Amino acid sequence: MKKVTVCIGSSCHLKGSRQVVEMLQYFIAQNNLDDKVELSGTFCMGQCQKGVCVNVDDNFYSVTPDTVKEFFEKEILAKV
Repeated sequence: MKKVTVCIGSSCHLKGSRQVVEMLQYFIAQNNLDDKVELSGTFCMGQCQKGVCVNVDDNFYSVTPDTVKEFFEKEILAKV
């Protein structure tokens, strides 16, 4: 199971973490990956300057609502 954790701390929240989570939930469901991807939220990852922090299998990514589709396709869909 691929573990995807999105920061929902105050800095990332202001940068769109709620939209990122909602869009990831949508893409996971749309691609029938509920049994292959575990999506969760966490508070500050200490990378506040980088935008919405997303951790996939211990790798950090900076994601925005504008880049979440490309991120999903490249870092999640292509690797499950």
